[in-house]
Amino acid sequence: MKVVVIGGTGLIGAKLVGLLQQAGHVVVAASPSRGVDAVSGQGLAQALAQAEVVVDVANAPSFEDQPVLDFFRSATRNLLAEAARAGVQHYVALSVVGTERLLEGGYFRAKLVQEELIQAAGLPHTILRATQFYEFLASIAAASVVEGVARLSPAAFQPVAASDVSAALADIVNGRQALGLIELGGPERRPMVDLVQEYLTAQGDSRPVVSDPAARYFGIALNDASLVPDMGARLGPTHFADWLRSH
Repeated sequence: MKVVVIGGTGLIGAKLVGLLQQAGHVVVAASPSRGVDAVSGQGLAQALAQAEVVVDVANAPSFEDQPVLDFFRSATRNLLAEAARAGVQHYVALSVVGTERLLEGGYFRAKLVQEELIQAAGLPHTILRATQFYEFLASIAAASVVEGVARLSPAAFQPVAASDVSAALADIVNGRQALGLIELGGPERRPMVDLVQEYLTAQGDSRPVVSDPAARYFGIALNDASLVPDMGARLGPTHFADWLRSH
């Protein structure tokens, strides 16, 4: 089966490409660096020719409100149109748990537009909403620092390993069945401030960490429902302590 992975050279995409190749699929790792640009449409027709599945794991180069909206709107419209022309049988996209609860942030407003375009297009589809990745804890910590102190919300947090996200996407492709909207989280639910403290300690980072209920997540107010999946979500198997030891 031919599978096109949009964003196939990134953190999730590169792992996914390897898993799909191991499963015996013909895989195209599509990205601007390889001549396929979903935003402009360049190379899409050639990449998607005779494809049965498209998996979109691409991310925007800018998280500013208008550029990120323009990215996801243009890329998704182009991908859906070309997928329909090519007769793609399953359109898979990666999104974010809590998207509809995080609309203070422009990135999440853009992801919701992406989801709505996919749902309205009429193609068999699966949207996998994943929680934040362990791999982004450094960025979360850095964004929280004010005058040398990391101020983080105690809100519930359930991050997942990037490798578990790629594995879940590979399972969706291999299952050959459109599932609609589904969720994936990590195996542990803990306060965000505790996980970031543990991460920084493991990295030898001695900056003080403070629990602050008013602290924002990239400008977004949080509560215990903001960043965690609903009951019944798939859970990745990699525990945080195991991930830390391997990184």
